[in-house]
Amino acid sequence: MRAVFKLLWRGLRAVLLAMAAVIIAIEEWGWRPLSAMAAHLGKWPPIGRLEDKIRAASPRVALLWFLVPAVLLFPVKLVALWLIHLGRTTLGVVVILAAKALGTAFVGRLFVLTESQLSTFAWFARALSWWRTTKLRVQAAVRRSLVWQSVRRVKRVVSLWVRRRIRSTR
Repeated sequence: MRAVFKLLWRGLRAVLLAMAAVIIAIEEWGWRPLSAMAAHLGKWPPIGRLEDKIRAASPRVALLWFLVPAVLLFPVKLVALWLIHLGRTTLGVVVILAAKALGTAFVGRLFVLTESQLSTFAWFARALSWWRTTKLRVQAAVRRSLVWQSVRRVKRVVSLWVRRRIRSTR
């Protein structure tokens, strides 16, 4: 019986690790670049002034600012689902993806602007600490996996091949 539980745990752990890896990949390759792009908007004086106000906001107001994109994009996602229902699948999926990218960009930027205020909430500080610790553990587990190591090797070989091809065309 113990062997069965051990086998089930291995399977469940693999599934959970894969899900966590996807979430971390989205954060690394979506959240950071998109929020960095949103930060460029802060160079425009009106947006820069708004960002200054957000940084200076009280913790409760900062929480509202942080939640605004999710609330505002919810109707857009409903419209996308309605488009899919009407048979306009491609348009619906494009709307969902665009809303997701836009939401990720602005939530990421708002997080950067409001992290210090949000961290004054004990529940938020605990959740953020848990997320960062879990993320590091998952990253370490993913990097130890054979799949990750194989992908890294293939990436190195392909990068080397591309660099050689580029040099040979000069």
